[in-house]
Amino acid sequence: MDLGLADRVYVLTGASRGLGLATAQALVADGAKVVVSSRSQAGVDEAVRDLGDGAVGVAADLTDADTPGLLVRAATERFGRFDGALISVGGPGHGTAAAQTDEQWREAFETVFLGSVRAARTFAGALGAGGVIGFVLSTSARTPIAGLGLSNGLRPGLAGVAKDMADEYAPRGIRVVSLLPGRVLTDRNRELFAATGDAEKAAVDAAASVPLGRLGEPEEFGRVAAFLLSPAASYLTGLAVPVDGGASRTL
Repeated sequence: MDLGLADRVYVLTGASRGLGLATAQALVADGAKVVVSSRSQAGVDEAVRDLGDGAVGVAADLTDADTPGLLVRAATERFGRFDGALISVGGPGHGTAAAQTDEQWREAFETVFLGSVRAARTFAGALGAGGVIGFVLSTSARTPIAGLGLSNGLRPGLAGVAKDMADEYAPRGIRVVSLLPGRVLTDRNRELFAATGDAEKAAVDAAASVPLGRLGEPEEFGRVAAFLLSPAASYLTGLAVPVDGGASRTL
């Protein structure tokens, strides 16, 4: 099936590795152009080398209010258009909600929540009909995950923001979707496994909790994200799609 991605241009934040990079790879493989961004210049440079001529990189931090506009300009100046964005930020720290200090909550809010909302608002202002914004959230948006209190507190709020924006921007022909990755084998999940003190056992236990009986691969997430960002998904908006091997127990 032709996803209609040829020559379309997407901005992806947090995309120097993991789920963002996997999505960029899927988009470029189908003919799209991408602007990949993360805080690490070295990471961005490596991602662009991997992606080839269809990519340009920008090292920037979403907590900086100027970053979303900078990314839009990079897309239009390098590729001449801007068709959509995938907003992903690093996962907040470990620990229960009650164990986090005020400063940890403020930092996570600025990074995970406000940075994402600001980016979506700016991107929507630059998009025309047919544009799309995707939020990379977590299955914690629906079901709390033990030991991830910051994520449990912030991700559901972002899911609500995404739904609200989907309603607001739909009359302009702009779609807004959320993706809820589960146990996908990224550096983030490796860190969570290591934090238990027995990474190998934690990985085995996590795989056993998934109905498909294994951890997901970043490429499997990337293909779903590329489809949702593509014109082939033109009648999908306001929904949250779990990419978790069936682990979520909500309908």
